[in-house]
Formats: sequence, structure tokens, C-alpha cells
Amino acid sequence: MIETVFLTGATAGIGEEIAIEIAKHYNIVLSGRNIQKLEALKEKCSTNNNVFILPLDLSDFENLEEKIITFLSHNQLTIEKFVHCAGFMKMVPLKLVSQDLMLETFKTNVFSASIIIKLLNSKKNNNSSLNSVVLISSNISNRGAKAMSTYGSSKSALDGLMRSLAVELAPKVRLNSILPGAVLTKMTKAIFENEEVSQRMAAYYPLGIGTSNDIADAVLFLLSDQSRWVTGQQITVDGGRSINITG
Repeated sequence: MIETVFLTGATAGIGEEIAIEIAKHYNIVLSGRNIQKLEALKEKCSTNNNVFILPLDLSDFENLEEKIITFLSHNQLTIEKFVHCAGFMKMVPLKLVSQDLMLETFKTNVFSASIIIKLLNSKKNNNSSLNSVVLISSNISNRGAKAMSTYGSSKSALDGLMRSLAVELAPKVRLNSILPGAVLTKMTKAIFENEEVSQRMAAYYPLGIGTSNDIADAVLFLLSDQSRWVTGQQITVDGGRSINITG
């Protein structure tokens, strides 16, 4: 039987590539805010497996669980695997950080992941079918950067959630996170078109700037039985950026 993957943030740069690759091997539920983008992405996915669309605003806590439960019941679906690619990021210096910014960031990046994992691990709502979770974090999770305190702390919290649940839900469910470095996507293309920025970034990355496909390959590995003995791990995929201390 072909398993089904639930993917949040499916229409983002990295999320789109992850979706296309996952659809080659699994049934997939594409989730995002924009239904038009979800429908366009569905057309890009493999027709060999089932592709479902579930529009969701992950910051809408009042309706999040109910919408997912209704969707699963309506489609008579069980979800075996979950990939949390949704992310909200704004570069804001501390003096301008607001409660609204903190709440939206943590709701989207962390709290929604916890709610969805709880739901998919439920016997009542998903027949306790969940067996693997991959959370898309960031290489800033273990580091720091100016104007990134809210986003960076949310990714650190996401990895903390991953580690604790990896212990709590073992051996049935494996949880891991992927920490991408700078990746060339439609969203970041304009940044890399700046020659000064591009040269500086290239100097920091021993293997050069990554692509969305590099992250998608890591996701597929962590979802598969090839990683059956891997849980609770931060898998850094950043072309060597995090180990380069060259002055």
C-alpha cells in the first residue's frame, strides 16, 4: 500500500520541489494558504499517485484541527508521514519586535507543527498511523544573526520540539529536522542576482549555494526506511557553510 505524506508550506520555493519529489513515491496532501497556487502545483506533480489539496492558514488555531479532521474524514484518508515546510520569517531588529510578530512566527513555525503531529498520532483521528516526521528548520537554529531573534528562536524551538517528541513517540514514530543553508529558489533569486551578495555567499559555502532539490533529497531519505535507525537528529544540509570558519 502506498503511504500518504502531509506537507505544509507546499507552495514555497523549497516546499514546491519537496512536493514534486514526494509525489513520485507517495500519495501527498498539499497544504498552503493559496488555493490557486496549490492547484497549479498539483498539475506539476506525478499522476502515478494521489494528490490532494488542503488550503490551511496555520496561524488560525481556532479552526486548524477541525479543518484537518474534516478533510481526513471526507477523503477517508490516513496519514503516515508529515513534512512541516511552512515557515514565516521577517527580519526585524529587537527594538521593532512586536507581540503580533512573535505570535505569528511561533504559531506558523512551531505551534502548528505540534498540533498537527498530535492529531496525526491520534488513534481517533488518524488511526495512530503516523510513522515519520520531517521538520524543515534552518541553520540559524544553532547560531545567531542580527534582526533574526524571532525567526531564529522559533527554529530553535522547532528543533527542541523534534528532540523531545523523538523520545516520547519512539519507537513507532521517527522525528528529524533538516537545517538548510542558503538555497536558490524563486523567492531568493533576486538576492543572489546582486553580484556583491552572490560573491560573498559563494565565499562562505565550500560546496556553493544549494538548490531546493538538495533539500528534497534529504527529506526523501528521512521519510524512507533507509533512515529507519535515525531519529531525533538535526540534519544540516548547507554545503559546508556551518563548518567554514575561514577568516
